[in-house]
Amino acid sequence: MGRIAASYVFVSPDREPLHDAYVELDADGRVVETGICEDVESEKEFHRGCAIMPGFVNSHCHVELSHLWKKFRKGTGMAGFIDQINALRDWADAETKTALAGKWMDIMWERGVSAMADISNDDSSFPVKAEHPMYTRTFLEVFGTEPQDCGKVIEEVKKLQEVADGYGIDAAPTPHSPYTMSPELLTASAALGLERGFVSFHSQESCEEDEMIAYGVGKMYENRRAAGMSTPPVTGKAALYYFLDRLQDAHPAPFDEHILLVHNVTLTEDAAEAALGMMKNVYWALCPLSNIFIHNALPPVRMMRSMGLNLTIGTDSLSSNDDYDMVAEMRCLQNNFPEIPLREIVGWATLGGARFLCAEEILGTLEAGKRPGIVLVDNINEKGRLTESSTSRRLC
Repeated sequence: MGRIAASYVFVSPDREPLHDAYVELDADGRVVETGICEDVESEKEFHRGCAIMPGFVNSHCHVELSHLWKKFRKGTGMAGFIDQINALRDWADAETKTALAGKWMDIMWERGVSAMADISNDDSSFPVKAEHPMYTRTFLEVFGTEPQDCGKVIEEVKKLQEVADGYGIDAAPTPHSPYTMSPELLTASAALGLERGFVSFHSQESCEEDEMIAYGVGKMYENRRAAGMSTPPVTGKAALYYFLDRLQDAHPAPFDEHILLVHNVTLTEDAAEAALGMMKNVYWALCPLSNIFIHNALPPVRMMRSMGLNLTIGTDSLSSNDDYDMVAEMRCLQNNFPEIPLREIVGWATLGGARFLCAEEILGTLEAGKRPGIVLVDNINEKGRLTESSTSRRLC
């Protein structure tokens, strides 16, 4: 591959970006070294006003929902969003869903996404994932509010697991959220995921979720009851505590498995401390543009950062986002939390997700010996920050 140089090189989140620097790659795209250019004018390939970064890790996506692009109203809250999902998610056949999943995975790859933690409710994305250069770990998400249906749902997801295994993709069952599952199903599906070492869970995405779990009130509670669905027991505590309680019914704490808590819009310091006390490898996915799309809200990023939480970045689905654009997600975080150095945000979009996937020996940084993929981000300003016109493309 040779040598590529740019105004900035983001080697790792614990180092300041190198200015007027290069990355040297071997023929397989493996990093040989990084360093400062002696003379930028003599570089064969120098990208002025651009940054070189490791390949991104999209830590939360629903690529099989790509057929829902531009079909949802914004700002409906979670109850309204669920109504739209129920009405629209099945409009496309499997062939259409597979084709669109492939199209958008190609787009993400070309923009520099090297790996993805993806949610699947069916097998429509499996043929694409099996052949694609992007690494994916697939979470086979289950739903079911009625306790008597738990056994049937578990048998169905075990069959889907067999299909995923047949395609040779890394996959495991996982629970969706506290408001779409009976307590029995939440524990049973989490137990299956824990057996394979990974769980992903939509956690504290909205005030409506916390109101439902803590007090048995609010729009989401009314939505579920109006649909004739059972609702979770009222706990008097935030929704994350409910998940922790159900998880301990799968096996006692502590948990060594890698657990991803997604969204975290209403996370409190007390709830985060409770999770940290039980989980040795807990990661916290930020999906800012999705949160703005549905609720016009953002997670408490300053608090999460001050607590030293393991942060990652995801795009969520095209039902709750206009694009799968990791640069747009990073720019949203940069603009809303300007005191946070861009290198940290880039670290969440790269090394954070790589660590969750146990892929940090290959992905996440531009350290020698790694093969993370090389991404060029353009239109970086003189302060080394993203601009409204910044975009990304894969160089290798």
